[in-house]
Amino acid sequence: MLQNIREGIQGPWAIGIIALIVVSFVFTGVGSYISSDNTNAVAIVNGEEIPAGALDIAYNNERARLESQFGDAVNSLFASETYVTQFRNDILQQLINDELVTQKAKSLGLRVGDSEIKKAITMLPEFQVAGAFDNTIYLNTLGRAGYTPTQFAEYMRDQMTRQQLVQAINGSNFSMQHQISNLLALQGQTRDAKSLQIDLAKYQESIELTSEEVQVYYDANLSRFDTQEQVKLAYVTLSVADLSPQMEVSQEEIAQYYADNTRLFASQETRSVSHILFEAGDDIELARTRAQAVLEQLRNGEDFATLAQENSDDIISAEEGGDLGQISPSDYEGEFGDAAYALNAVGDISVIVETDFGLHIIKLTQYSPSIVTPLSQASARIEGDLRLTKATDEFFALQQEMARLAFEEPDSLEAVAKAINRPVIETGFFEENQLPQGVDYPQLNDIAFSGELVIDRVNSDLLELSDELVMVARVAEHKSKRTRSLGEVSQQIEGLLKTQKAQQQALVYALDIQTAMLNDEDISPLLAKHALSWSTHVGLARSSNELPVPMVNAIFELGPTQGVNSKVVSVFDNSVGLVVLSLVNIASQTDESMQATIAQRLVSMQGQQTYENFVAALRVGADLTLVTQ
Repeated sequence: MLQNIREGIQGPWAIGIIALIVVSFVFTGVGSYISSDNTNAVAIVNGEEIPAGALDIAYNNERARLESQFGDAVNSLFASETYVTQFRNDILQQLINDELVTQKAKSLGLRVGDSEIKKAITMLPEFQVAGAFDNTIYLNTLGRAGYTPTQFAEYMRDQMTRQQLVQAINGSNFSMQHQISNLLALQGQTRDAKSLQIDLAKYQESIELTSEEVQVYYDANLSRFDTQEQVKLAYVTLSVADLSPQMEVSQEEIAQYYADNTRLFASQETRSVSHILFEAGDDIELARTRAQAVLEQLRNGEDFATLAQENSDDIISAEEGGDLGQISPSDYEGEFGDAAYALNAVGDISVIVETDFGLHIIKLTQYSPSIVTPLSQASARIEGDLRLTKATDEFFALQQEMARLAFEEPDSLEAVAKAINRPVIETGFFEENQLPQGVDYPQLNDIAFSGELVIDRVNSDLLELSDELVMVARVAEHKSKRTRSLGEVSQQIEGLLKTQKAQQQALVYALDIQTAMLNDEDISPLLAKHALSWSTHVGLARSSNELPVPMVNAIFELGPTQGVNSKVVSVFDNSVGLVVLSLVNIASQTDESMQATIAQRLVSMQGQQTYENFVAALRVGADLTLVTQ
């Protein structure tokens, strides 16, 4: 069984698990998780402490995930001290569960080999460019997180070992054929039925309302007829994009710009390097001795790639002979970058270079010099850049003029519009926080209903909507919040009341028919009253659109036994239905293509329950202590 468990680590599930680990920890500081102060524990699990730092990181990660998924709606929850306390406790309990499973996995002798670790790392999209592993990104990411490739590999080894056991537990579940068959049979089941649908319009035409009824409804539901405050805005905008086509650029300006900025039209030189890493750990002198010995071997003509495979502590690049691929100045700063860019010829090897990762020996494996694009090819680009520069300068000058005129002539936008040769535009009426599309800017929303604009009726200050777009606005028209009069809403109320009364009468009528059927009475006179006749439905499926959804659902809720095979249902606001189930049709053939999906669904449900039971059993026999902070 243990062999089967170990083989499971090589499946695609492993990559998904480790991807989650990287997203949750590497980019938020797993180094601090590893090195958290264990003297400040929040829980002790069978003698192993869970540090407060681990809880803080897990809490922040999960909160960030929720905020990313649900946006600002989550903030109101975290404003509650009670919710935060419960949320942190839930996270702590999950950390305890993870620790228990990790301990169990280690007690079973489970372990992940170096090859699986390397494979998992290279397949992580966070360390890839264009679908290929990039060792530069990998090393830089580890450096920002504060630990070495060896530390990260060991951390992943622990996590993946725990996931081996989780996968084994999930893999022990299976679904029985009869379970799958029963579910498929239910899914494929159809029903024969008959139905009546009573249109409310039959009743609405004859319903008469008194003015007193309308008045009573109006008085009881005044808040339903409140209108919200509304404004119509007038505004003038100015953008760099508006100004750019108006700017003139001469050929002389283009040539001068090219001469002054030739480096901008030179391609980036490219170079690829390989390295051999010697991690210092606690003994820098031992690492230096190792590095010096390998450097001597290289100077004696031994193969760099072979020595990298045999000696490098960078477990990823070592397999590729130390190859780091193509680099750029921003990839490696400091001592490593200086040394790599000091190499001039392919094949050159550096002296020993010391960085935060340890000691390196670097080899230049590819080099292409910079190439300058001629003026004839760069001219169009330069013209566009100069237009943008001039437009930006004009933009900043004009927006200052806009701000001045908006303040000095606060009762109109005409002077502002004339100064920048832009039109005054008006919106339609809108309510607060419901700005029309095209002007739905937070800055405008903040002031649209302000007293300054609504009451004083002056121009707004200059609104900086983005780095390249500004606006001045004012209220053109205003409608105060009010309750609409009875005269304005009487027709609406009459429609609502007629619908309510019609539905009540239709329900009574449908129930009369149902009662007569249950008593084996002749229902023909009742049907003739509104010229109704039964509609029959053969082989009706759950997903059928032959009838309104409430009626289809009712048919599949009923049993075929006389007396419990009929139901009266309201169908939205336009009709009432009566359904009678005649026959339940068992599917003669099931969709075999669905068997795998159903089986997977069952196994997933069982696996979740099995894992929860497994963790619960571990907790029963565990020595758990929660430390009060």
